[in-house]
This record gives sequence, structure tokens and C-alpha cells, in this order.
Amino acid sequence: MFVGTVMRKIKSRTWKKHRYFRLQEDCMTIWYKSKKAANAHSTFSVGDVEAVREGHQSEVLLSIADEFPPDRCFTLVFRGRRGNLDLVAESAGEAQSWIKGIRKLIDNLENMGQREKLDQWICDWFKKADKNRDGQMNFKEVRDLLKMMNVDMNEHHALRLFTMADKSQSGTLEDDEFVLFYKMLTQREDVLRVFQEYSGNGQKLTLQDLKDFLREEQLHEDGIQQYGCTFLTQASSKMLQAMTFDGFLMYLTSPEGSIFNPSMVELYQDMTQPLCHYFISSSHNTYLLEDQIRGHSSVEGYIRALKRGCRCVEVDCWDGPNGEPIVYHGHTFTSKIFFKDVVTVLGNYAFKASQYPVILSIENHCSVEQQKLMAQHLTQILGDKLLKSPLDGKILISLPSPEDLKGKILLKGKKIGGLEDGMNGVVDDPLMGEVSDEEETAEIDDDHHRNDSIRHRKSKQHLSKELSDCVVYCKSVHFSGFKHSQIHSKFYEISSFTESKARKHIREFVLHNVRQLSRVYPSGLRTDSSNFNPQDMWNAGCQIVALNFQTAGVEMDQNDGLFSQNGHCGYILKPAFMRKIDERFDPENPQNDGYKPLSLSIQVISGQQLPKVNMKEGSIIDPLVRVEIHGVPLDQAKQETRYIDNNGFNPVWYDTLQFTIHVPELALVRFVVEDYDKTSKNDFVGQFTLPFTCIQPGYRHIHLLSKDGTSITPSSLFVNVRITNVN
Repeated sequence: MFVGTVMRKIKSRTWKKHRYFRLQEDCMTIWYKSKKAANAHSTFSVGDVEAVREGHQSEVLLSIADEFPPDRCFTLVFRGRRGNLDLVAESAGEAQSWIKGIRKLIDNLENMGQREKLDQWICDWFKKADKNRDGQMNFKEVRDLLKMMNVDMNEHHALRLFTMADKSQSGTLEDDEFVLFYKMLTQREDVLRVFQEYSGNGQKLTLQDLKDFLREEQLHEDGIQQYGCTFLTQASSKMLQAMTFDGFLMYLTSPEGSIFNPSMVELYQDMTQPLCHYFISSSHNTYLLEDQIRGHSSVEGYIRALKRGCRCVEVDCWDGPNGEPIVYHGHTFTSKIFFKDVVTVLGNYAFKASQYPVILSIENHCSVEQQKLMAQHLTQILGDKLLKSPLDGKILISLPSPEDLKGKILLKGKKIGGLEDGMNGVVDDPLMGEVSDEEETAEIDDDHHRNDSIRHRKSKQHLSKELSDCVVYCKSVHFSGFKHSQIHSKFYEISSFTESKARKHIREFVLHNVRQLSRVYPSGLRTDSSNFNPQDMWNAGCQIVALNFQTAGVEMDQNDGLFSQNGHCGYILKPAFMRKIDERFDPENPQNDGYKPLSLSIQVISGQQLPKVNMKEGSIIDPLVRVEIHGVPLDQAKQETRYIDNNGFNPVWYDTLQFTIHVPELALVRFVVEDYDKTSKNDFVGQFTLPFTCIQPGYRHIHLLSKDGTSITPSSLFVNVRITNVN
């Protein structure tokens, strides 16, 4: 890999070009260039690669399977929403060298601690700044480096630090001297203040000092002796049996010092309640990677969603060529993929991120003949994973639980008759049934003028018994009103609502959703694949709130934030007041019997190594932090700090933001860092979103994420959080 290899980069059957690939000396960066282009080259970090797939495991490589054998082909899958890189090596041996090599490098990275990642980050910057590659840095290179690192420091101060770090007095900094320079540059005065407040002599924390800090600031109560001893052992000087400042900083940047309670990152909720008692991570038109009109359809959409813990994916099925059903957004120019390929991917990826059930929501526009083939594909490809009959052969009075349905794929679609009919051996002829709800409403909001060019006509359609038999606990039905539903609906029936229709019925939804599932999807007018605010629907207890996973933004941040708890399993237990028939919770007026509002105080202290947003030379960000509360209408709020001029490296605020949280069980807290611009819209720098109930109070670090939800190590915020009862 260090020597370099020529491989073919494949984009399609017709676009196959030779590129020269080489692993850089840092073992972190892969460099590649065209053989023809004189200077043009590209690089990517091994840290951006999520996985390596061997053989023909992408649509592009499958399309050229007749040309290149699988043992020469592999795919690099990137984190976030970046497209895959499909490669063909000159020999099977070369392919294996790269496959094994990259996997090994990914493993090494994933096993790195926070301190090692920081050392690696420093090392990367050193190499970027060492322009003449002599392993030393002169003062001019150091000055250029500071600008690259988002630091605007006056020359006199920079020279003073440079001279102090230049122990050899050579006029240049070598490896160890540069690390010393970096440590002086990043001296955490903010953390030092806290350390010295609890340290008897300002140099170390004894076990008693540490216990005082954990009790008074971090609000630890249970097992504090054991907890303190564990940290002292991990982060103390062996000679002193006390925690040094470096050890204290290590604790604060570890998962234990994170704002997100580590015990809630793991699976911690009761998973034995009926399915309708959970919020379920759900995707809309999962096959689309771009917009809704001309976008690319791909099985990659399903792979990405499922790997993110999504538990409800959608297919739009239409009659395809040679009797094979296809998936695409009907009446548009989106590309088409085969239904059987989607089912194959579902079988392969459904349970990689979570063992809990996956719901396959089918919008069916196929003829009876092709529906029979759909049923055949589902049965043959998924085998035992497909749930085809009620659990234990019994008709229950409520939906089974995620625990009961572990490892199962449930089909959501139209069904002939009810669950009881199938159990009693009643068999109907193929039924004249209505088309799916989405088709019927044409995805056009009721409050907009109906546009004939996009509106689809209602039609009657035959339903095949074979496909109908694959539907058990998620029978799609037309919604005829809440009163009708209360009297006539069965627990296994589910209705779909466009976002505007759902918004009109927020109050009535809560009780309806105690008994059965509801699905809410984006308006058909969102042709750009934008998203609606999912919080409004969660406030009403709607379980399946389907979002366009391909579109980054605040709505997907909220979705990722809610489902980042409970082992990323895709199911979150709804609050108790949303699971009881006798509760009358109203999200617009939440002051019920158990009403206990909380006060949230967040002191935003500092930021660390924030990324540059404008790559122009000399450009340094002016960061501000905004804290947003997403919850019931009473809780919706946002406040922000001042902006700091020209310092993205170690800005300090000490600004306190105050909020009142009326329904903590439904609130999400989003931290956003932006680059202030007085003449135009602020630029996004990073964010982190988490459920209010998962917050750890005290002095905490927030490890920021990119727009795509991927980590941007070592960028972080340091805050002090206080949560108290409102008197």
C-alpha cells in the first residue's frame, strides 16, 4: 500500500478509469491521482471509511460482473452520505492486500482512545505544516499552521511559545518540541480553574478531593467511593495515588465525562411492551438517494438506513419488464431497481445494527401476477425472517412486543380480510381493494391547491392472496376518522397520514396511538426530499414518523438524537402518559396531574479545535453556540452565546443560557456551533443532539458531529449543566 497500486475506479458500465492509489506515511491518508493529469490528485482519510465490501457487492460492480471477477473487486463504503468508491485491482492478490490493509487500519483507529486520537490529530497537522518535509518546523511554518488550525494569535505571543518549546535552541521544532508547543497552545485554563478549586495543593486531586468533585459538581450519588477509586486507578500517578491535572482532563474528555449518560447509550429500556408503545426509527422512500423527481434509486439507500438503526423502510412497487416487479417513485423520472434486489439487501442488512423487528412498508401498484412474484421473492429470500403467521399461532388482543419479534421482518400492506379470518381457515378470492393510502391522497396536502399534473387518480386494484398472506400485524387501512377507529379498528391495523393531515389532529392522535400504529410521511410537495419537523408527530405519540434519511439537517439531527439512546436499536419506549388509555395527555396543554417542570441551566464555557468552514487562506471562524430545545410547543426555545472574534481553536465564552422544560420526557436538546457572519447567513460548524433525559449534569464535554452526523474529532464544547426543579 505504501508503494502504491494502479487500480480501475468504476462509476458505471461505461466509466472505468485507471487511478494510482498510495497509502501515505501517516497510515491515515490514501492519496490517488489520474495517470494522465499532471498535478490533480485527491485524498481521503481512512477514518472516513466505514467498511470494505469484497466482490460484486455494489450495484456498480454488479453491472460489470461479466467483465471482472469478484476476487479483484471491492467497494469502500464511506461514513455519512458520501457515495461509495468502487475499485477493480489488477490481480486478486493486490485486491486482498488493500482489503485486509484498510480493514486493519480501520480496526486500529476504532481501538484508539481519546488521547491517542488527539496525538494522531497533532501528528497530521505537523505533517501538513512541514512544507519542505524535513521533519522540522521553522517559525514561518508554525505561523502558517496556526492559521490552518483556526488560531489568530499575535506574532509576539506565538514567537514566545515557539522559543519556549525550542529546547534544542535550533530555531526549529522537531517532533517532541512540537508536541510541547501544542500543549502550551492548548493549555486548558478553563479545566485548570475547576481542578484547582477542588485540589488541596493545586497540583493533584486525592481520592477525597475527587469524591467531593463528583458529588458536588457531577451530582454522582450511588457508588461514589467505587467510582472515584476506578478513575483514580485509570488516571492517576502510580507514585502519588492521586489524580494529576492530565488525568483529570482525561476523565472529562472520556465517555464518563460526556454530556450523554453512558448507561443510556446501552440498551436500557423495557422491550416487552406492545409495538405501538414505541417510537420507531423510520425512513420515507428509502430507495431514493437524492430528490423525489429525478433522483437516483439504489439499494444503497436501504443499506445506509438499516445500518443507522432504521426499523421501518419503504418500497414503491410497480410492474417491471419480463414480469419482474421494480421499485421507483411512480410517475417521476427517478431511476428503477428490482424489488428482488431490495429484498436481498433487506435479508443481508436488516439485523446488523439491531436485532429488533424491521417493518417493510409496501406501496403496491403491481398487477396480481407480479404481486405473486413479490410474495415469492419475500418468502424465498427472507425465509424464516419473514413473519407469515401470528406468533405461537394465537390471536392476541394487542400487538406483540419488539422482544417477541426479534429477528423478524414484518410486511406492512393491504390484506384480504382480517387476521382472524386467516386463523379460521377462511380463504377469499383475490379482492377488489383500494390502492394504498399514499396513492389515494396523492401526497398532496389538503391545504394546497390540487395540481392535476401531479395528482394521481384513485383506482381499484386486485390484491393477490399470496402477497396478502405475508401481511400479519401491519394491515394498511384507509383512515375513516378517530370515532370510527375507536369503535371498529383492530389492533393490527395501521393508517398512513400526510404531514399536514396529521398536524390537524395532534390532540386526537395521542389516545389513538395508545392502541395502534400510525405512520406519518412527508408531503408530496417536498420534491427536494426536505423533511418536516418530526417532533410535532412524536408529541402526538405517532410511532412511525418517516423521514428522508438522505437529507441532512435539523430534522435528521432530531431523529438521530432521539434514537441515539437505548443501544441505537431503533425503538424508544414512549413516556408512560402516552401508553395509558385513561391518560388524557395534550401536547398543547401539558399541565396534567403529574406536571413537574424542570429548569435547565447551561453554562457554555469553551470550544476546542473547531473545524474550519471556509478553506480560504487566512480565514478563521468567529464561533457562537446556539442551544435549541425541541419538544412540546411550550418547550420550543433557542438561545445563543456571543460570538468570539477569530478563534475556532480554543474560544472561551462563560455564557449561561436558561430554559424551563415542561415535558422533559419528550424534549431533545440540540447544541449548534456556527461561524458568525454579520452580512449573510451564519455557516454551520458542528452540532450534537440528545434526549433531555440522557443528559448528565455537571462539567461535561460535548463531542461535535458534522452535518452528516459523523464524528469530527477532536472538536468539542465544554459546558456546565444544572437541572433543578421549578419551585
